Amino acid sequence: MEKSQKRLIMFMPSMDGGGVEKNLIIVANYLVNKNFNVILITYDTKFNSRFNNKIKILNVTKNKKKKHSKYFKYYKCLLILIKTCLSNSNFLVLSFQANIYCAILSKLFKYKLIIRSNTSPSGWSKSIIKNLIFRIFFKNLNNIIVNSYEFKRELKIKFNLNSKVIYNPLNIFEIVKKSKQKIKLKFFNQERILKIINVARLTKQKDHITLLKALKLISNKINYRLLIMGYGPEKNNIQKFIKASSLSKNVKLIGFQNNPYKYIKESDLLILSSLYEGLPNVILEAITLKKFVISSNCPTGPNEILMKGQFGMLFKTQNHIELSKKILEFNNNRNKYNKISKKSFKSLSRFDYKINCEKYYQLILKSFD
Repeated sequence: MEKSQKRLIMFMPSMDGGGVEKNLIIVANYLVNKNFNVILITYDTKFNSRFNNKIKILNVTKNKKKKHSKYFKYYKCLLILIKTCLSNSNFLVLSFQANIYCAILSKLFKYKLIIRSNTSPSGWSKSIIKNLIFRIFFKNLNNIIVNSYEFKRELKIKFNLNSKVIYNPLNIFEIVKKSKQKIKLKFFNQERILKIINVARLTKQKDHITLLKALKLISNKINYRLLIMGYGPEKNNIQKFIKASSLSKNVKLIGFQNNPYKYIKESDLLILSSLYEGLPNVILEAITLKKFVISSNCPTGPNEILMKGQFGMLFKTQNHIELSKKILEFNNNRNKYNKISKKSFKSLSRFDYKINCEKYYQLILKSFD
């Protein structure tokens, strides 16, 4: 079979603008230039413009304002995948989301499937049903891609599954270029303040409350401003906590931004307080812009990126007291830690855009044979 005949279906029903979507866009655009016939199945249209126009996008809805639950989007997109299966069996599916459902369908319709698992099993493996389905349907997949070696070890220990590590492709050129765009943000335009940024979906997984508790604890010790970027179901709870803790003057929520890099560039410090991750892109992006990082030592990713604390600080998940101490430590020794930020930039070669995209290409090419 010629390369031009190889049909690759990329499956991502719900696109909310997080790290997974960034990786999907980067990988899809790379693969379509490798002569694959790339088809993307997704629900919404809001990110269509970021894909190469050679990619055929099958959207369920044309209404950008209409909102549906994640599982409704799964259902609708899975129907499209089933129709594709019934009309043509000559394709391979690369799934970035709803992996369990795609695995079940691959058994029924006998198509080749590679899944890209995004978040540590620590975040979802407490479900007995999910565990059982995972063990049954993931045994004989063509391949499972994970984005950190810690993640790979977890899958092996918990499910006896082998997986392939491919780091998130990091496009340094694009990040630096976009970071140069000017912003007007009076919130950060003050002298002698510690400018902190958090870029994450407003969900329980990201645990913004621990970050806010830490800052409340040291509000009388430092002059700071925290900018929270993102949207999600926890927005109201976060706003209530900010108000109840008298943090409104120091903390600002600005919602999702298409270009977070220009805001990261204006900050002094990025803090990630997640309960679990896969390999958080935002840490890589902050290091690209030579910003210091304090992150929870959650499974998986931060410890691996920061090389066990060589290139940033790590704190125990949900431990706001430890986090508060590390914020004070950074604030009192900024010159020391800014030098570390510059050294950490050199460690990003592991995440090189071309190297990791090529790993996707080679793995997919072998899976067709």
